[in-house]
Amino acid sequence: MKAKFKPSKILGLIGWIAAIITLFPMYIMVVNSFKGRAEIFTDTMGLPKSLYFSYYLKAMEKMNFTKALFNSLIITVSSIVLIIIFSSMTAWVLVRNKSKLSDGIFYLFVATMLVPFQSLMIPLMQYMSGWEIKAINFSMIDTYYGLIFMYIGFGMSLSVFLYHGFIKGVPRSLEEAAMIDGCNKFQVFWRIVFPTLKPITVTVAILNVIWIWNDYLLPSLVLRSPDLRTIPLSTFYFFGEFTIQWNLAMAGLVLTIIPIIIFYLFSQRYIIKGVMAGAIK
Repeated sequence: MKAKFKPSKILGLIGWIAAIITLFPMYIMVVNSFKGRAEIFTDTMGLPKSLYFSYYLKAMEKMNFTKALFNSLIITVSSIVLIIIFSSMTAWVLVRNKSKLSDGIFYLFVATMLVPFQSLMIPLMQYMSGWEIKAINFSMIDTYYGLIFMYIGFGMSLSVFLYHGFIKGVPRSLEEAAMIDGCNKFQVFWRIVFPTLKPITVTVAILNVIWIWNDYLLPSLVLRSPDLRTIPLSTFYFFGEFTIQWNLAMAGLVLTIIPIIIFYLFSQRYIIKGVMAGAIK
């Protein structure tokens, strides 16, 4: 009698295989962060013979982890807050003011999602280098606000797209009732509309946090001072021109992903709900 394979079991098996393949590099990173350099080269795949947390302390000291963590937090939190504010307001205006112009602006946001950053980075840096006023010490290069400004520009497209789909499902009657009670448009949005956007707001925050926190290319182009380095930039300096300190590099990479994993675990229940709602509506 032939065994019958149910589609659900096949899909489950494929899911487990995909999960193992995806998590395998993380396993390599974690186990090798506790090994010495000799043990890494002799037994890369195996578990460490003993747990040497001293490598984490050395990695934190060499990458100036406290300062790098502070820089990453400032840049990430500021960028996420501003992206959420601007993209939610933009999407609400585009949804509620239906016209050919609003549709054209929305499709322009969608189109910019297809433009790779690598095609823009050289002209962008040349253009932003001109935004400098020495009299008031203003510069878009090698500053927090310059990098945050660029993150807002690159993060708006996807965020507006997600908010736009979700806001279509918010009843207009709620806004009309609030305006009858005396609310202006600003109050209607922040007191009535925005609280209903919690699922998609968390989704937007998660997607942008993962991107901004782990981004290396844009900070490497904008930030030049060692005191402004983010965690990915600090981790890069374990990879020298002639030698690579693999154990310290692995420990540094583990320290890099821990905050983002903690953030994701606390907010993961919203991400699927938000994305599905935005896609269906």
